[in-house]
Amino acid sequence: MNKSELVDAIAAKSGLSKADAGRALDGFTGAVTKELKGGGSVSLVGFGTFSVKRRDARTGRNPRTGETIKIKASNNPSFKAGKALKDAVN
Repeated sequence: MNKSELVDAIAAKSGLSKADAGRALDGFTGAVTKELKGGGSVSLVGFGTFSVKRRDARTGRNPRTGETIKIKASNNPSFKAGKALKDAVN
């Protein structure tokens, strides 16, 4: 499912117009992004938790040449599914 299909599904389930559903989706993703940028997390009970995980700097290997390279530390977004979502999928 891509973004436009998700907007269509939100519009159908909620009774919103496609334009309103698109703005709602953009608002949701913007709010989650802003919270994660600030180092916080977003928890939706039953659905899951969006958070940021820190990856320390490390050394790696270039698979093409075999030389050792340094990989910088980074922050990576993470999602952990809640129990209700896990149960719905299984």
